[in-house]
Amino acid sequence: MEKKREGGGGGAVERTSQIVSDPYYFLHFMAFFSYLPIRASAAPYTSHRLFDRELQAFLAFLMFSAIKMVREETWEAFVADSLLYAKIFLIGVSLVMDYRVAIWFCVIFSVVYLLAQQPAFSKLGTAKKLTPMQLEDLLSDGTTTKYWLVEFYACSSSKCVRSSRCFPELSITYSNSLLSFGTIDLGLFPNAASKFGISLAGGMSQLPTYILYEKGVEVHRFPDFYVDAAPSLPVTKKLLCQHFELDRLLLDYINGS
Repeated sequence: MEKKREGGGGGAVERTSQIVSDPYYFLHFMAFFSYLPIRASAAPYTSHRLFDRELQAFLAFLMFSAIKMVREETWEAFVADSLLYAKIFLIGVSLVMDYRVAIWFCVIFSVVYLLAQQPAFSKLGTAKKLTPMQLEDLLSDGTTTKYWLVEFYACSSSKCVRSSRCFPELSITYSNSLLSFGTIDLGLFPNAASKFGISLAGGMSQLPTYILYEKGVEVHRFPDFYVDAAPSLPVTKKLLCQHFELDRLLLDYINGS
């Protein structure tokens, strides 16, 4: 898994820099750090009971995080789930100390949710960032590649953020003179969504949507074309690879088909 392979020094430095510079991670760090001075002011008669609950919460958090580390394919999804568990356990421990502290953390996390959004994976791989008009021009151009696999996403969608690493990494593996990869941010072009049969109603539940074009004509999409459709499974590289038969397309390129 990529997030595990990024365990070297470069990946650690990059993530540390992101925690310091990105508001989403920085505000969460400050919120969790604020527990320490609050904990230090706890009454002595609650300290022993509080320590037991803290230890139980910490061990439970480690267990759930370890499970997610194995199951989740992307770093973004792992972080999102780990932060959710950490919030739940912190609020639960705070209830042992004082219900007002728990309310305080609920307010803090609500404010963080309103002020900052988890950043998506910023690299594109070999995919091209397109506008709707650029995509239409490419699809109508007979000199372009035979296949185009396009990701339609919005940075405001948590599902898009969780899966944002998958598409760039697939593009690095599978892009060639037969198959090209492109991305369109429908958060910037919401009026163009209907042109591609995508509904942004219902909290953008159809995003991310992936469409494979062959010679300018749509041949496959995920999720399937329904007004209220939404992916029933988390978007992963394996799912996209199987759904669009990327291995077959790569073999076609190698064999000169």
